[in-house]
Amino acid sequence: MNATTVETLESLRKKAKDTAEPRQLSDDERLQRAKDAFLANLDSEMATHLESCIHCGMCAEACHYQIGTQDPRYTPIHKVEPLKRFYRREVDPLRWLRRLWTPKLTLEDLEAWKPLVYDGCSQCGRCSILCPMGIHIQQLIYVTRTGMAAAGLAPDELQGPTDEQLRENTLFGAGSEQLKEKVEELRGKGYDVPLDKDKADVLVLSTSHDLIGDSGTLEATVKVLNHTGVDWTIRSDAFESSNYGFLSGDKAAKKKISERIINAAIDVGAERVIISECGHAYPTLRWEAANLHQKALPFDVQSISEFLAAELESGRLKLNKDAGGNRTWAYHDSCKMGRLGGAIEEPRAVLRAMGIEINEMESHGRTNLCCGGGGGVIMMPSAQELRRKAFTLKREDVDNTGATDVAVSCGGCRTTLETGKAETNWNINIHSLVEMVADRLAS
Repeated sequence: MNATTVETLESLRKKAKDTAEPRQLSDDERLQRAKDAFLANLDSEMATHLESCIHCGMCAEACHYQIGTQDPRYTPIHKVEPLKRFYRREVDPLRWLRRLWTPKLTLEDLEAWKPLVYDGCSQCGRCSILCPMGIHIQQLIYVTRTGMAAAGLAPDELQGPTDEQLRENTLFGAGSEQLKEKVEELRGKGYDVPLDKDKADVLVLSTSHDLIGDSGTLEATVKVLNHTGVDWTIRSDAFESSNYGFLSGDKAAKKKISERIINAAIDVGAERVIISECGHAYPTLRWEAANLHQKALPFDVQSISEFLAAELESGRLKLNKDAGGNRTWAYHDSCKMGRLGGAIEEPRAVLRAMGIEINEMESHGRTNLCCGGGGGVIMMPSAQELRRKAFTLKREDVDNTGATDVAVSCGGCRTTLETGKAETNWNINIHSLVEMVADRLAS
């Protein structure tokens, strides 16, 4: 990844917008679909969360958008107001009383809150972690997104890729044919790439970003997998980690996209599914997919950083020590894999095995500051001013460590940091964890 990141991103945004299918709905239909989506997602636990806020303001202090703007509109609990209004009028046991002062939910309300729910939330989960009442605010905001998506109000830059994944099983035009071409390119370099094996212990996922531009992540992943000797395959019909149904809030799409991977893993008899460096894919497949599938998944799901740490512990992954030099390292925790998934120690163990000691940022691990581009924010032109304000906080956190280099294990985080670097002439080197490992494999 290089200085062309910004140009590539602009091209992908336009392509995403152009693939969105128009939703021909009346205003009444839009509002009713939003209400139906809210109702379908509201259960007793969510009702408890909606009732528990004590207006302490802690979630405001957690949100990088609110911190960056000092605008109270970006207080996380405020972003769920449409959902809360629906709950109070339609679901609350005291709805007969609360209707006296709670206004009706309108389509205008949904349209007014759309920038807060999409542009103003990266789904990082920091608000949920820091809420003293244990309210899962991030999930409430996500349910609000599902209502927006059902009403046809999801941003085209997120709905377009969702529609494309459903319709074509491609993303940004990259699908099975592009994967096969990449595999042949890697085979031409001497790599053994087991494509579409009938049976394998490990199913490996990639992403369209590995097939677009100059990404070296897939090549690094192949190199590492072959080094460990695990029995693996990649499927041309189910290799895409990204699930834009999750990002847009389109629950039906999220289910169908997830089930392509589930069915492929079951078909090959995989014991493990390894997710590429893709943050939002991790919770989507590891937890949500089982709920959507309505049964336990018959395989384990690991992020690539968890896989690397497990193979290191088993002794199959052997690494050379870093050459050192004058570099100073920091590590950026992916919100989805770190804070929400608990994969915090694993990437650090891998870095230590390569002789790399990191200078921790003030906000790291479970309380790390988001890069600002997650949840689809990096894709939406309307969100970029907000994204830059959040990025400024992350850049300061990195700079305060004195780091010359920062490692990441999420492609979305890497793209966001690279974009910020290009926009601000930031003097930092940004590295993919799996590419670092591939460069340091012991013979």
